[in-house]
Amino acid sequence: MSGHEHHGHDHHHHTTNQRALFWAFVLIATFMVVEVIGGLWTNSLALLSDAGHMLGDAAALGLSFLAVRFGARRATPDRTFGYRRFEILAAFVNGLTLLVISIYIIIEAYKRLFAPPEIMSEGMLAIAVIGLLVNVLAAWILMRGERDNLNVRSALLHVFGDLLGSVGAITAALLILLFGWTLADSIASVFVAVLILISGYRVTRDAVHILMEGAPAEVDVVAMQQDLMTVAGVKEVHDLHVWSITSNEFAVTCHVLIGEATDDQEVLHEVTDRMKRFGTFKRSTVQIERASQCCEERTIW
Repeated sequence: MSGHEHHGHDHHHHTTNQRALFWAFVLIATFMVVEVIGGLWTNSLALLSDAGHMLGDAAALGLSFLAVRFGARRATPDRTFGYRRFEILAAFVNGLTLLVISIYIIIEAYKRLFAPPEIMSEGMLAIAVIGLLVNVLAAWILMRGERDNLNVRSALLHVFGDLLGSVGAITAALLILLFGWTLADSIASVFVAVLILISGYRVTRDAVHILMEGAPAEVDVVAMQQDLMTVAGVKEVHDLHVWSITSNEFAVTCHVLIGEATDDQEVLHEVTDRMKRFGTFKRSTVQIERASQCCEERTIW
């Protein structure tokens, strides 16, 4: 005998995330073109690097927007979970994009350390200030979305990287303008690249963990199994699996061995209720077994 519990999805979150991602995409993509032109005009690696990051951001935000739209689609017999995992795939791509861009910036900055070019600091400063304002606005829009959503969070990290890039470009432009220190352009680029590298690693790590069906960090699987074992009439809890379908949607399944005379419905109700102590599970499945029905191969944590 088994029990299954499922909670409906909140459509409001999808709508809010779609709107936030769409307008952030419009802002970033538009200014990216301006920054590419400005970087070439001023010969600033800091601006060109930030433009390259914005290119990655525009692609990432576009993927994120599509991920939220796909995630809202209904499940089908072929895709019984719908397209919910598209969010995680998009976040994985976002993270990899951050890693690739950061490495590229570091390589280019290293080359310029030995042959710093002449830079138009006045134009560089003006474009960097505008870029800072654009990124602040984009971050504000995204923060109005669902920040626990991995895809929105990865998009925010992209924009924060851009924001830091603008701050670095402003600082470098001032140093070049006031002191003629052209190396500041390359140094600012490396500083931002390291921050982007860290962010990219974290997003990629979280996405891979979910794709590998890893247990959510918030759920103590061993403690859950031990607690379920204390339910009256339960002899053993095995094959307990906890995983994330999306960044904020968890699922759990387990097999519960009970005595021949134990009331299976009482155990099912108590086990399902106790699971809620360890997390919010939108999907939970419990299979009740008696000794004569028990699995031959069992996993116990």
